[in-house]
Amino acid sequence: MAIRVFVVLFILLSSSYTISSLYEDQVGLMDWHQQYIGKVKHAVFHTQKAGRKRVVVSTEENVVASLDLRRGEIYWRHVLGAGDVIDQIDIALGKYVITLSSAGSTLRAWNLPDGQMAWESSLSGSKPSNSFLLVPGKSEKDTVIIAYGNGCLHAISSVDGELLWKKELDEGIEIQQLVQPFGSELIYAVGYIGSSQFAAYQINADTGDLLKYESEASPGGFSGEIVLVSGETFVAFDATQTHLVSVKIRNGKISFQQTHISNIVDNLSGKATLLQSKLAGIFGVNVGTYTTFVKVTDEGQFVVLSKTSHAAALSDVLPISDGHFAFSIIQLDGDKIQQTVKDVEDWGNDFLIERIDMTEKRGLVHKVFLNNYIKTDRSYGFRALVVMEDHSLLLLQQGEIVWTREDGLASIIDVTTSELPIEKQGVSVAKVEQTLFEWLKGHLLKVKGTLMLATPDEVAEIQKIRLQSSGKSKMTRDHNGFRKLLIVLSKSGKIFALHTGDGRIVWSQLLRSLQKSEGCEFPVGLNLYHWQVPHHHALDENPSVLVVGRCGSKLDNPGVLSVVDVYTGNEVNPWGHVHSISQVVPLPFTDSTEQRLHLLIDTHGNAHLYPTNTEALEIFQREFTNVYWYSVEADTGIIKGHTLKSTCTLEVEDKYCFSSRDLWSIVFPSESEKIIATVTRKPNEVVHTQAKVMAEQELMYKYISKNLVFVATVTPKASGEIGSATPDESQLVVYLIDTVTGRILNRMVHHGSQGPVHAVFSENWVVYHYFNLRAHRYEMSVIEIYDQSRADNKDVLKLIVGKHNLTSPVSSYSRPEILTKSQSYFFAHTVKVVAVTSTAKGITSRHLLIGTVGDQVLALDKRFVDPRRTANPTQAEREEGLVPLTDSLPIIPQSYVTHGLKVEGLRGIVTIPTKLESTSLVFTYGVDLFFTRIAPSKTYDSLTEDFSYALLLITIFVLLVAIFVTWYLSEKKELEEKWR
Repeated sequence: MAIRVFVVLFILLSSSYTISSLYEDQVGLMDWHQQYIGKVKHAVFHTQKAGRKRVVVSTEENVVASLDLRRGEIYWRHVLGAGDVIDQIDIALGKYVITLSSAGSTLRAWNLPDGQMAWESSLSGSKPSNSFLLVPGKSEKDTVIIAYGNGCLHAISSVDGELLWKKELDEGIEIQQLVQPFGSELIYAVGYIGSSQFAAYQINADTGDLLKYESEASPGGFSGEIVLVSGETFVAFDATQTHLVSVKIRNGKISFQQTHISNIVDNLSGKATLLQSKLAGIFGVNVGTYTTFVKVTDEGQFVVLSKTSHAAALSDVLPISDGHFAFSIIQLDGDKIQQTVKDVEDWGNDFLIERIDMTEKRGLVHKVFLNNYIKTDRSYGFRALVVMEDHSLLLLQQGEIVWTREDGLASIIDVTTSELPIEKQGVSVAKVEQTLFEWLKGHLLKVKGTLMLATPDEVAEIQKIRLQSSGKSKMTRDHNGFRKLLIVLSKSGKIFALHTGDGRIVWSQLLRSLQKSEGCEFPVGLNLYHWQVPHHHALDENPSVLVVGRCGSKLDNPGVLSVVDVYTGNEVNPWGHVHSISQVVPLPFTDSTEQRLHLLIDTHGNAHLYPTNTEALEIFQREFTNVYWYSVEADTGIIKGHTLKSTCTLEVEDKYCFSSRDLWSIVFPSESEKIIATVTRKPNEVVHTQAKVMAEQELMYKYISKNLVFVATVTPKASGEIGSATPDESQLVVYLIDTVTGRILNRMVHHGSQGPVHAVFSENWVVYHYFNLRAHRYEMSVIEIYDQSRADNKDVLKLIVGKHNLTSPVSSYSRPEILTKSQSYFFAHTVKVVAVTSTAKGITSRHLLIGTVGDQVLALDKRFVDPRRTANPTQAEREEGLVPLTDSLPIIPQSYVTHGLKVEGLRGIVTIPTKLESTSLVFTYGVDLFFTRIAPSKTYDSLTEDFSYALLLITIFVLLVAIFVTWYLSEKKELEEKWR
């Protein structure tokens, strides 16, 4: 009887344990997804009494979106793609969002409530030109939309997008402004002919007929863009940028008035720029850190109205009731934003003056968009949408910042990672933080939930305990290595630290050295590098990263260096402006404080050592002869290898500067090959074993030199878009080159193929994706490299005594015996980026992470791109894990890492190893951000997060009791039998 009770109880416990493994969909528990829009270029408010109050924006990431004015959330958005740049937006008929894009070639209308596209029109033309959009009326009737692009003026119906008329303008004129005075049926198209002549068209908006054309030469010429001051008045700089020129069109006649810039701007000490803002009779001149406001009289004379003490941003003029017009001036004064709303007709009348605290440094104010509303007391109220230097978006209303959007995260250019701090000194991070009572209570609740005996309140408590126990958002390390900091650098020069647990911003810092206010006219952030990664003997130091930037887009511009503390975001060592930087070479050496040595190569070929201290210099001089690097000149088709020569010969002695010399060079003939892609291995990649066991117990040895580079070239005709060359004219050639000796180890030709090529290099293999013109399909090829020189000697005795050739170091100077295996497969998707999973020890099988054209990430097992696949594998090969050969690579819907989500504008995939060998972290970025965990070989080394330890303990306890009871009953029964 006791045995039967034990068996029944055991079955019940076993079945309950199986049920506990069936949990709800965990999408969203181990991953997160964030949506952004990018830096706002244009904004149009829609704040009618009926319906939602929203603002429609277009951004530098080619996004058009509708935002909630109350919270800043996205109602809807569309990402148009890199080749479809949005030129201008507006609202027509109160229900359509009109966008002009692709340099004036495409006009679209989107439904305002839901963002569905209503119609699309293609605008043709004969020459490239500026593009402009005019939506004259806001009535509910059919509004005629005027669009200029490709040298032609178009009139389109706002109802259905039908082309009403088209007018081609003279090819010799460069249109700078398109104006339609309020209530007028005339359109003025004004611009330059050459650099000295001003021209103006007068066109009938209803028929497109040319009514008048006038042109007039200015003695001083023109430079830069034209600023619209009023319906018939414009302002521009002369050719020398020393005079301001006012251009007035009256009765079809053009007249000029000019004055020297010094008459308007006092103590001119920098480049003056005109603020692009549509004010009635007023314009702004920005010089360095202050702005001057100037009024243009009816006679074209300039009258200075006022001057701000700080650089300012102006909004467009906003019509309000009673014939008044207002505009906003916003400037940054220390840690405060000062907003002034002025009456255009009465400069001394201020509708609003506010000073708002800015808790976080966001740089200068770049753009401002003004909107008005009526308060409950019937007075005027104003809200301002402000775009800051760090690309963030703020809404100012009633003297406070209503909401903030960190849209700088939509333009990430580089990513690195850092470990979180240890929880407590001398305390293990795996130590349980709860009391014994709380621990028991939590597990008892989990048992009740497993047995489906928990009440709704207890179920909610269980969910709360699970969230707390997961600890995914803690600011300390976990024993599995899941919690980390993602350090990202945005295009604006702002650096963010994101927590991998929930994606929140731990800290952010707009680097002073990458701000326009610090002397960089066009600051550009380039890359992030690990600067200091403290280990156990240097835990009193915080980890830090090196930020490398440049003052402008040219290679010979000054570089910018800054070291940022990873835990606090403070700039530890802002070097500021240094020599030019064309390449950064991280070295595998560190000093006593764990600072990593770096070589920064300038445009003259000199190498500069950082950090600049005596210890780093001594370490570097010991390894002086073992430093090599290579450079790729894609424009000229040359790859060169370099090494150090001696200290630099400069006017000012610099012991941290070293000259270099060329070791080798490979020149690809410009008439037959053009470099389109180069890929190397990750320097920190871990390879578990050099040997690979094949079928029939055969051993092959991987060639795992870190000095290999994969290079892809195409014929010049095939370097354009797909279809730019015929199959006979196109050819893709791939190389494997040793960067120390310049030796070409492998060369392969794909006839009738062209780029773009996306490749990933890992261990001893490279996988690359391209287009096959003959098959009209994408292909993915793999090359595996094996070292034959290490396979000859298989004497175990020599291996034991250390004389086996496997124990000798790999040297690029010894000519290796290379064996390569390759295979090509069809692949159904266009690819944007390719990455590979990485684990702590390199034991777990690898998956390719493929960013598709649909902005999703597909995980593909590396076994599917094994070059040894055959149509009929042998039994030994099947046991090894080889998949039978097919012409196409499979796409399994369940293999999408991003699930049903999209990472709009996908640009990069970063993989990070964890302490668990089975698990790899994946961070995907573009306009959106996505983070998740992936286990290519399943979680073979860990239990699930909701594993019931209490139920396991109860099961063990019941088994022990059952064993004791059965033993007692067995002894008793045996004693009774002996007494018989």
